[in-house]
Amino acid sequence: MEQTYTLKQKLLFFIKILFPILVTQIGLYAMNFFDTMMSGRASADDLAGVAIGSSLWMPIFTLVNGILLAITPIIAQLVGAKNTRNVPFSIIQGVYLSIVIAGIILILGFVAIDPILNTMSLTTEVSYIAKHYLIGLGFGVIPLVIYTVLRCFIDALGHTRVTMVITLSSLPINVILNYVFIFGKLGFPELGGIGTGYATAITYWVILGFALFVVIKLAPFRPFQLFRTLYPVQFKTWKEILKIGLPIGFAMFFETSIFAAVTLLMSEYNTLTIASHQAAMNFASYLYMIPLSISMALTIVVGFEVGAKRFKDAKIYSFLGISFAIVMALITSVLLYFLRESVAGLYTNDLEVLELTTHFLLYAILFQLSDAFGAPIQGALRGYKDVNATFIVALISYWLIGLPTGFLLAKYTSLAAFGYWIGLIIGLAVGAIMLFGRLFIIQAKKIRLPS
Repeated sequence: MEQTYTLKQKLLFFIKILFPILVTQIGLYAMNFFDTMMSGRASADDLAGVAIGSSLWMPIFTLVNGILLAITPIIAQLVGAKNTRNVPFSIIQGVYLSIVIAGIILILGFVAIDPILNTMSLTTEVSYIAKHYLIGLGFGVIPLVIYTVLRCFIDALGHTRVTMVITLSSLPINVILNYVFIFGKLGFPELGGIGTGYATAITYWVILGFALFVVIKLAPFRPFQLFRTLYPVQFKTWKEILKIGLPIGFAMFFETSIFAAVTLLMSEYNTLTIASHQAAMNFASYLYMIPLSISMALTIVVGFEVGAKRFKDAKIYSFLGISFAIVMALITSVLLYFLRESVAGLYTNDLEVLELTTHFLLYAILFQLSDAFGAPIQGALRGYKDVNATFIVALISYWLIGLPTGFLLAKYTSLAAFGYWIGLIIGLAVGAIMLFGRLFIIQAKKIRLPS
């Protein structure tokens, strides 16, 4: 990644890094999108079951993904400081750590899945679908976490287009497997929503295979000889990854788990409400891939500039990214407002679910604006390796402000289920404002340092 000088050059370089990340994130989330959409075509029970299963899985996934995202700034700063000989060792330690984390998740999931589902007010059919969807998905946890480590390595080197190609190559496989398993094609049994779990797990193994081929066989990754030497476990490196990654992971966990908590709290409503909420939340999460991708791109470019001690350039990239995210959010919000009925129609043919989903999507517009401000700031702070503040802000804004506010609005006003969404929006907005203050402080401190 070459240093650029003019504002226009910086913007073009940032977009060059961002675009493949955005396509990759949209592709990865498209698996969840198609899981939800195609399950809804099977039945409302299948849509609700996958909704509950996804709501239990996504916070865990984002926690693990966040922990492993620590590898991106670590590698970016090593490359920025021209210390590439330590890169293979850090990646191998990340792979070891990811496998251990995956094992812990699988064990805890096996023990906790029934007690958690039994505490919820679900029909027998919805509970069964949710459980077996998660069981199917569990077969893909190990390849998913290893791929995440390899993806961080590829992205940190600035070759984000490679992960884009890997993801896009695997997406058709996921859609075809969904079709086969959900609707019982090619001689397979008709599994409904449960089939999406197995389809996604198989797709994760395919993605890992593609990534291993790329980093072992192709330039510019082959010279690193990642798996030529299987280094012994070094807990010191694990500690470095966890020191950065745990705050990132828990910050992301607090953000996504609050959405999961809302879905679980909505189990007191009927199946149609759960299905409508999940359909709208699924699409809102799809749009979130835009600010999330900008956040990830900022981690790379800011981390690189910080590693090279070019703190003024790091600040310029930060505000370029935030501004770009806000512009994109305004565009997507306008489109969503006018196309919300068409979007709702992607998920269901049921008229009642369609009407409720359309109403929920109005609140998703406000989600976009809050996320567009907050998510890029988190990415910039990760580039500075400043992660503890994000963790604390997420805890306060989402769990101490957003969820209680939503609960009160849902329980004690006529808003009912929509009250939870308003609480979430308030939490996101408060968090974004707090994080902006933190970024301003960090940048002021860094710029005062000698370059």
